[in-house]
Amino acid sequence: MSDIAVQNDVYMGALAPTILASLGQRSIVLIGMMGVGKSSVGRRLAARLSIPFVDADGEIEKAAKMTIAEIFARHGEPYFRNGEARVIARLLESGPQVLATGGGAFMNEDTRALIGLKGVSIWLRADLEVLLRRINKRRGDRPLLQTDDPEETLRQLLAAREPTYALADIFVESRDVPHDAIVADAITALAAFLKDAAPPHAPLPGSGGA
Repeated sequence: MSDIAVQNDVYMGALAPTILASLGQRSIVLIGMMGVGKSSVGRRLAARLSIPFVDADGEIEKAAKMTIAEIFARHGEPYFRNGEARVIARLLESGPQVLATGGGAFMNEDTRALIGLKGVSIWLRADLEVLLRRINKRRGDRPLLQTDDPEETLRQLLAAREPTYALADIFVESRDVPHDAIVADAITALAAFLKDAAPPHAPLPGSGGA
C-alpha cells in the first residue's frame, strides 16, 4: 500500500467518530438508480463506520418470502411500492446504520419525508452509459427493464427520477473506479454535511428551546 493510500485510510478513520457522533440515531440512506452500486458501496461504507448495513430490497424479499421479480410478476408494482414503503419505515427506526434503498423508493413522498427526518440521504449518481454497462450483466433481475427496449426504458426512468433524487442531502458520483474510492467520497461528503447541518431537532435561534 502506498504512503498516500495509508494517509487516506488514516484520514478516513479519523472522520468516522465525528460522523457517528453527529448522526446520533439517524441512518445513512443510499438512494439512486439500479446499478449505481448502492449495495456494494453501502457494505463498505458501513464497515468503515463500524455500523450495520441493511439492504431494503433484501428485507422486502425476506418479509414477502419472494424475490422482487416474483412480487412484481404476481402482484404488480403498486403492491410492491406499498410494501417497500412499510419496510423502509420500519428499518428507519433502527439507526444508526447504512440503508440501501431500491431505485424507486425515494420517489414516494412519505418515504422521502421520513428519510429526511430519520436519516441523511446520499444520492449515488451515475451516467446512463455507466448504468447500461452494469445493468446488462443482471438485466433479468430488473423487473422494470423487462420491456422491448430496456435502454430507452432506463433513459426514461433516469429522466423522471433525477429531479427527485436531487433533493437528497448529499450527492456522490458513482463512476468506474474501485468502490473504496466512492466510499471515501461519501465519507468526506458526510463529514462536511454533518459539520454544517444543524443537529437533529435543535431549537431554532431565538426560540428559547421551547
